[in-house]
Amino acid sequence: MTSANELKIAVITISDRAFRGEYDDLSGPKIKEIINGSELVADVSVQVVPDEADMIRDALLDKVSEGFDYVFTTGGTGISPRDVTPEVTAGICDRELPGIAEVLRLESYKETPFAMFSRGYSGVKGQTIIVNFPGSVKAVTLCVRLMLPVVAHGVKMLRGEGH
Repeated sequence: MTSANELKIAVITISDRAFRGEYDDLSGPKIKEIINGSELVADVSVQVVPDEADMIRDALLDKVSEGFDYVFTTGGTGISPRDVTPEVTAGICDRELPGIAEVLRLESYKETPFAMFSRGYSGVKGQTIIVNFPGSVKAVTLCVRLMLPVVAHGVKMLRGEGH
């Protein structure tokens, strides 16, 4: 567990092509850049895994066991046949946090009607909050900026520290 002043945030990009090196992961590093450029004090790690349920599950569970406060995923939230991130996330979480996914979709819809096809999930596993973001740089930029004002509060609540 981190101190009250510093959060541990893992970013997992879920992309077959980025994992194979066919193109650079831009979304994961963008999330890290936004967090590091904010007033939030956080240790941020970035990882890339393919759209394989077992590998996504293992990466998520590794981050939970390593004591990360948040895991932000990017990618795999659409409706293509290999988009399984929400199912994997829901399958490991102890409790759902539907308000996060609802707000991210609603605000994303204001930018593009295609947000209706986003199936991102948010939940809690142990003492870790997991949030699925879409895969585009534009989408993660919006989603991270929406999350930044509330991440410290979420961790306090999860730790039982109250409002």
